[in-house]
Amino acid sequence: MKSMTGYGRAKQELHGRTITVELRAVNHRYLDCTVKAPRQYGFLDDAVKKAATARIARGKVEVYIGVETQEGGDIAVTVNHAVAEHYLAALHELADKYGLRDDVSVMSLAKLPDVLGSERIEQDADEMTRDVLSVFGEACDNFDEMRTREGAKLAEDVRNRASEIERMVGEVEVRSPERVREYREKLLARMKEVLADTSIDETRIVTEAAIYADKTAVDEETVRLRSHLQQLDGMLNEVKPVGRKLDFLVQEMNRETNTIGSKANDVSMAQIVVNIKSEIEKIREQIQNIE
Repeated sequence: MKSMTGYGRAKQELHGRTITVELRAVNHRYLDCTVKAPRQYGFLDDAVKKAATARIARGKVEVYIGVETQEGGDIAVTVNHAVAEHYLAALHELADKYGLRDDVSVMSLAKLPDVLGSERIEQDADEMTRDVLSVFGEACDNFDEMRTREGAKLAEDVRNRASEIERMVGEVEVRSPERVREYREKLLARMKEVLADTSIDETRIVTEAAIYADKTAVDEETVRLRSHLQQLDGMLNEVKPVGRKLDFLVQEMNRETNTIGSKANDVSMAQIVVNIKSEIEKIREQIQNIE
């Protein structure tokens, strides 16, 4: 499991260029990738976004691309052969006509005007794209390493809170039948007080207690809540992105807890419900960071 927040950086020297790629990401409901590169490399945008989509499921991601051309790396030296041949012919002619030593060398010929020239090499878009994607892949590896570490911390915290919720659900399950017994005893005491010496219909007491138990029963809710906690634990062990599924599951946990709270006309049980909701809210906050 990975966090949506993270940072990764990589730097490589390829084909006469020093390429640096940095990734920064924060929470976001979906994947929102922005690529920032020197203007002349605008053609990289689509390729980098496609590569990001293959590696990252969610988050607001900013990719920074820096390119430094090594000194002379983008310059090509050219030879004007036509001019060189004319110079060479003229020099040979001078040597023959005036009986001079023919000592024409490469260096002397190259120093003559217009024999050598230089021009800027046109960028190979395909080569540049491959190089940047190579550096991007390394930066992504570092980015994922950080996100995985953060994800492990988030998973540990969520597990601890889920364990506490499970413990409190057990308290609810213990407390629920006790409330029915207490209600029955209070009902019997009130009827004895009101009816005094008149005989009390035990059947009516049992019926009223059964109606109360049916209205306030939370067995179904606690069973579903325990099931949700088991699913939560399973999702935390998955390697694929689970943030959206966790968000939905936490909503269901909150719904079951609200139902238990609506049936809890008991102070101690209501307090347990409040504590469960508090832990669920903390889990909800944490999973907003999970991819």
